[in-house]
Amino acid sequence: MAATETFYFYDLETSGVSPRSARIMQFAGQRVSMDLEPIGEPDNILVKLHEDILPEPEAILVTGITPQMTLADGITEAEFFAYFNENIATSGTIFVGFNSVRFDDEFMRFGLFRNFYDPYEWQWRDGASRWDLLDVVRTTRALRPEGIQWPFASDGKPTNRLELLSSLNGLDHESAHDALSDVWATIAVARLIQQKQPKLFRYLLSMRSKKAVIDFIASNPEFIYVSGKYNAEYEKLTAVCGLGPHQHNSGQIVFDLRYDPEPYLGKSPEELAELLRYKKDSSADRLPVKALQYNRCPAIAPLSVLRSEDAQRLQLDKALITQRSELVRSKPEFYENIVKAYEILNNERQQTALIGNENTAESQLYDSFLQDADKRQFTALHRASPAEIMNFRDTLTDPRLKALLPLYKARNFPKSLTDEERAAWEDYKNRKLSKKVDAYMHRLEELAGGPLATDKSKYLLEELALYAQSLVDVEE
Repeated sequence: MAATETFYFYDLETSGVSPRSARIMQFAGQRVSMDLEPIGEPDNILVKLHEDILPEPEAILVTGITPQMTLADGITEAEFFAYFNENIATSGTIFVGFNSVRFDDEFMRFGLFRNFYDPYEWQWRDGASRWDLLDVVRTTRALRPEGIQWPFASDGKPTNRLELLSSLNGLDHESAHDALSDVWATIAVARLIQQKQPKLFRYLLSMRSKKAVIDFIASNPEFIYVSGKYNAEYEKLTAVCGLGPHQHNSGQIVFDLRYDPEPYLGKSPEELAELLRYKKDSSADRLPVKALQYNRCPAIAPLSVLRSEDAQRLQLDKALITQRSELVRSKPEFYENIVKAYEILNNERQQTALIGNENTAESQLYDSFLQDADKRQFTALHRASPAEIMNFRDTLTDPRLKALLPLYKARNFPKSLTDEERAAWEDYKNRKLSKKVDAYMHRLEELAGGPLATDKSKYLLEELALYAQSLVDVEE
């Protein structure tokens, strides 16, 4: 029997922007029916910040959550992920957030990996899946904007910020950047789109799986694609054609058909690589291609959804789109040269990553998949007493897991450390933090003395200074 599907809307507040080095400080979520009606009580959990983590001041100024708050009222990371796997990651769950595929999901994956859970199964096992409402909002604004008020930024450009969208449409959003408040606002926006544009809502929901995306691209030579990478002037929407598989991502290289392909078709791999490189100058010429990743719920639709008034507003000529698509796809050597260009850039990145990079085990999630033999030990590890945790070091085979084990014990069960383990943990923290603390304290002083500092921000920065002093010896 197929699992009953439900949505689980969730949001995180974190200590920084990188899932490799920052941590979840607040998790909030609410399960709802497919009609977006609440099921049960919401989750709202503070997670104790690890003693070897200095939170980014800018993140704390946004969320208002200090490390001291998590230590006073939070649970350990191990306790949180145990609760998540037992009570939230249940069969048929569709995990949804606002930009969750690119942000929140990544933090969850690294956290699961760090705490000896499979980092991917929660989004596919027993009929589970994931979706992202941000691209649903973008697509609705671009293709079916009727019935919804759409915000603009102070510079007049379109924006889809959750707090502005909520406010303009009279939706409840008490406190932006509080995880639970953001969850309720996201559900309200989803309900608004489901009510005003139900057909589009159902269509995009049906396209969330990797298989649906692959099948769609195979049968659509050119199609509509909405992505944050595209120009806000055209509501983040363009028309693209698939060129062929991406060699390093599970996805497709697509060409943006707003642009004439002719100037690029004869270029060498080296010239194409130069056009692909990141440039601060937004007006610089760039190769109009992108990697569309199958497993990231890309917002794609047939060219036929583009009504004549939409085509005019979004400045897309269907006849020209088809003509350019046919030209690009008639030049297989163009795709081959793009693949070589990506390979050039990939080799450069690998070389750069070897220079001065602190390649810790907990940052190596994507180096390889976990082996089944190791995953079979996870349940026993979670049930083991703190004193038994280090026994698994001899039975785990993945060197990343072996390296994570003492950190897992020290962060989550500090009272169980032996004298030798405690000394090793203190040494590890001091080596990690001593290199950062001077610059950290200087940054706190800069922000406190800045023109935008308020009484509240100064209080938060003082709390961060006290927290940093508590972790390492800081000269007054």
